[in-house]
Amino acid sequence: MVEITLWIIAFIVGSLSAGRITRLIAHDSFPASIKFRMWWDNKTEDSLWNPLFHCHWCLSFWIILPIGLWAWLSDLHTSWWVFNTIMAAAYVAPMVVERDQKD
Repeated sequence: MVEITLWIIAFIVGSLSAGRITRLIAHDSFPASIKFRMWWDNKTEDSLWNPLFHCHWCLSFWIILPIGLWAWLSDLHTSWWVFNTIMAAAYVAPMVVERDQKD
C-alpha cells in the first residue's frame, strides 16, 4: 500500500512539474524561452512540427514522457524528487499568489 501511495504522489508531482515545464517552454516570457521559440520557428517555419513548442496540448505529452521514464527507470531516485518537486512548487506557488491577490 505504501508503494502505491508513493507512486500516486509521484504522479501528482510529475504532472505539476510537467505543467510548469510546458508553460515555461510554450508560453512564458522568460528570455531563454522566447529565444528558444524563435530558434524553433526559424527551423520549422513551414513544417507541421512548428506548433509543437507553441501549443501546450501538443507539448505536454513530450514533456511528461521523459519525466515518467525518469521516475520509472530510476525507481523515483532522490534526484527525480528534488527536480520535480521544485518544478511543481514553482507552478503551484504562482497560481496561489494569482488567486490570493486583492483587487
